[in-house]
Amino acid sequence: MQYRIEGTPLPVVICNVEPGETLITEKGAMSWMSPNMKMETNAGGFGKALGRMFSGESIFLNRYSAQGGPGEIAFATSFPGSIKAYDIAPGREIVAQKSSFLASEAGVELSVFFQKKIGSGLFGGEGFIMQKLSGHGTAFLEIDGSVVEYELGSGQSIIVDTGYLAAMDATCSIEIVTVPGLKNMVFGGEGVFNTVIHGPGKVLLQTMPINSVAGALIPYLPTGN
Repeated sequence: MQYRIEGTPLPVVICNVEPGETLITEKGAMSWMSPNMKMETNAGGFGKALGRMFSGESIFLNRYSAQGGPGEIAFATSFPGSIKAYDIAPGREIVAQKSSFLASEAGVELSVFFQKKIGSGLFGGEGFIMQKLSGHGTAFLEIDGSVVEYELGSGQSIIVDTGYLAAMDATCSIEIVTVPGLKNMVFGGEGVFNTVIHGPGKVLLQTMPINSVAGALIPYLPTGN
């Protein structure tokens, strides 16, 4: 497969695939394709479907394959931002927000990422029901806004607000901590919890989480009064 990423601030990844090559995506992600691209929808097994349902994603995945010759298919972002390509391989797995996955080669497997500490999932907010990408192949992630990368060494960590974590290497770990001080919690305007990401591994942060944008727009929406 060959690909190119074009456009800003609403980018698209255009993939050129050879006969027999397959790309997978969740429903609604395909933007355009050549006539010889065949679509097949399946759940990929009960266990995987159950995991996607638990994470709030669609039970079914769409598989697109080129038939009778080379084909082309494009996947565009649904929000102003960036597209990041990741090469997935054993030892190079990543964990991403459930809304970040755009598409991948068929050798990439999606599964629910369970936190070692259950509180991370319960109190970290919707953004911390995450997906793990493993197997072999290229995966494309949709980033809200621009992407900022940090390489954390062993023993290093970074504190982020909920929603700003787009993806991280599977070697990283997450811990949810409370904001210190009751006055800070009540009047600081930063919420009650912070997310601490521990290395080693690469961390991808996004500068414009869609939930933050939605919250900022609420005061300007008509109320009907």
